[in-house]
Amino acid sequence: MKGKEERMATDDRTLLRRTDEEWSALAAQGADVDRIVSYWSDDAKVYPPGAPILEGKQAIRDFIAASLKTPGFSVSWEPAEVVVAPGESIGYTAGRNRLAFRDSSGNIVTSLGRYVTVWRKNADGAWKCVVDIWNSAPDSSA
Repeated sequence: MKGKEERMATDDRTLLRRTDEEWSALAAQGADVDRIVSYWSDDAKVYPPGAPILEGKQAIRDFIAASLKTPGFSVSWEPAEVVVAPGESIGYTAGRNRLAFRDSSGNIVTSLGRYVTVWRKNADGAWKCVVDIWNSAPDSSA
């Protein structure tokens, strides 16, 4: 029989995985900037490849709004690994992502990559992303 700590860690991993998957589904829809941004903490940092670090929700919101306006843009990801640290207040997810957009000729360009997000659990039990970083994967081993 599982001990209380092990059950709590399993429950937190399940909730964190579900949160990351819900966020990906919402981002893939690309329709509600404010709901997409709500998954980041107020003090979050985002590290987009080849771009300056985005600090705080307003900078992140501006980036997301601009991305969603890019013709043919879409994004999705799938967590392959979910870890919750002892104490259950910090965790991370890591996995594969997919970005798509139209190039200058109008052709859809797809970039497969990998990501890591660091999460912090708020006092109300909700997980919020505090660090978000991704890059392209040179092969299918993303």
